[in-house]
This record gives sequence, structure tokens and C-alpha cells, in this order.
Amino acid sequence: MEKAFVIAEAGVNHNGSRDLALQLIDVAVTAQADAVKFQTFKAAKLVTASARKAEYQIANEGGQTESQFAMLERLELKDTYHRDLSDYARSKGIKFMSTAFDRDSLAFLVEEIGVDLLKIPSGEITNGPLLLEYAKYGLPIVLSTGMSTLVEVERALKALLYGFANPKRRPENLDEIEGHYRSVGSYEPLKGKVTVLHCTTEYPAPLAEVNLLAMETLGRTFDLPYGYSDHTEGIFVSVAAAARGAKILEKHFTLDRTLPGPDHKASLEPAELIEMVRQIRLVELVLGRPEKMVQHSEVKNREIARRSLVAGDAIKSGDLFSENNLIVVRPEGGADPFRYWEFLGQKATRDYSPGDFIL
Repeated sequence: MEKAFVIAEAGVNHNGSRDLALQLIDVAVTAQADAVKFQTFKAAKLVTASARKAEYQIANEGGQTESQFAMLERLELKDTYHRDLSDYARSKGIKFMSTAFDRDSLAFLVEEIGVDLLKIPSGEITNGPLLLEYAKYGLPIVLSTGMSTLVEVERALKALLYGFANPKRRPENLDEIEGHYRSVGSYEPLKGKVTVLHCTTEYPAPLAEVNLLAMETLGRTFDLPYGYSDHTEGIFVSVAAAARGAKILEKHFTLDRTLPGPDHKASLEPAELIEMVRQIRLVELVLGRPEKMVQHSEVKNREIARRSLVAGDAIKSGDLFSENNLIVVRPEGGADPFRYWEFLGQKATRDYSPGDFIL
């Protein structure tokens, strides 16, 4: 089975500190995640000065009344830090990723940092202009779909389809994007380029609202690989998503859930991230392949556990096999028990002692 690609989501859990960010990379490496991901934005290009914080952000920061702008401004990751973190991640053999929330941040990540796998967050799924910016680079994209209806996901995928095909053109209107989709007729060109992630955007997400089967609905509806961005507490749902065929799994983690900041409380601590990846790999191991076959470890037990045709009494050459002298018992070695009816009424061609295999 192909292994799921596990993204350890550091997000803004560095609290603006280069040292904390480096430590988060170390944790992701120790956990054997495939990638470590941060967030790249400028507060001034993301929210208005008066934008309020989400309820979970207020609760997780102890009721702080600062604006969302002020919170995000202190959580910005400096450009110089990006270079340090990217270089450090590569030296440790883990993929560096970051989610861009604006066009300049995206250009910085691709053109200066050299990221080669892009992640579009759930909140930007209705941001048509930014979706086109993402697509124009022609790089693989992971699209998170929290807070979205199937119709909204469809519209976003149509925008990406248009952007991949027309990297230097801006559409005049939405009809042009729709027209391009109709001319193509499917999302086939997005295969190998886009993976859709199911997600419940709440921190933490209630288990009763995970709706994990919707992940597979995304895959069937658009005929694209699918995965799961997990905001629940613990590791159970990520492991379950792996068992349901998720190709990409994303999970927030932190050095310490008691640290100040909006996302720490809904994140895994290092030991939990390590255990999550371990259990995902175990799930993949036991899922194996869809073929039904005799496993290597079973071969030695077949002779012991299976039965064969055996003489229940002494049988002389020329005697007829019957229900009275033909039995089906262990071990394997005689004729296949499915040949029982074939032997009944036939003459024995040799002598058999009780317990002899019928051959």
C-alpha cells in the first residue's frame, strides 16, 4: 500500500520565535513526518485592523481582547526565519512547507524559498484570485475544504483547473472559468496536481462533526486523491482517516499545549505526534494489498490445520469407498476433501490401513 503523506502542521505555534520554530522541526523529524508546515502571511494583507478573533482564539488565549490583526501581527514569521527554517529542514531530510495567505507571500515561498508543494487553507477556498495565483506556478497543490459545501469545492477546483491551463491569463469573469471547465469536461487534468483534504474547521473539532465519510465523497465526486486535515483532539481520527484511504494527513502539533497562543491547546504534543505517525504506519502495514492470498507465515500451518481424505477402516484393494470407510480429518497430505464425492462408490486400487492418506 502506498504510504500516506503526513504533514506535521507547526502553523503559528512558534509564537514568532525562530528557536521555537527550529525545535518544532526537530520534533517533526523525530516523529518521522514527511513534511513540516508553517504559515506565511502579513497581517496587513490578511485582515482589517478591526477584525475580531474567532471564539476558539479568544478562549485559547485566555480571553485576550486584542484584535485578530494584533494577534496575527505578533505571529508573523520573518522572511529571514523562513530561509533558516527551510535550510534546516532540508538538512534534516524533511520537506519544508508553508501556507501562503496572500500573493506576495506565495511568490516569496515559491520563488525565493523554493517550496515545491503548496497548501491552500480552508479559509481561502472562496478566494478566487488567490487560487489562480496558486495554480499559475504549476506545482502540486493540497486544497483544504473546511467550512465548505461541495458546490464551493467544485468552484475552487474549476478555478485551479483554469489557472493551471492559463498561468498568464486573468479571466474576465466567473463565466470564463466555468466555460473552460465545460470545454475540458472533467477534473482529469488535476490528477497528479491536486489533493483535496476534508476538514472540520473548529479547534478542537467535535468528534460528532468530523463526518469522515465526506472525505471519500470528495474523492469520488471529483475523482481526485483525498486526505484529511485533522483538528480533533488526540490521534484517533487521523489514524481512522489513514484506514479509510487518506493519501495526505495533516495535524497541528506544538512543543507544549500550555504555551500562549491560539492553536496550542488543539495541537498534539511531541510524544503524541510520534505515536500518531507510528499508528498510521501500522494501519498501512495491516491494510496490505487488496489481493487475497496465502501469506508466508500461514504456509507452515496449512498442513496442521487443514484436513484430507483418510481411511477410517482397513480398506482392501477392490473394496468400494463409502461413507463408512472414508473420513475427513487432519492433517493435510491426502486427497482434497472436496474430492470426497468423487471417491464414493469407486474401487480402491490398493490396500489402506486405518489412518492412511487416500491418494
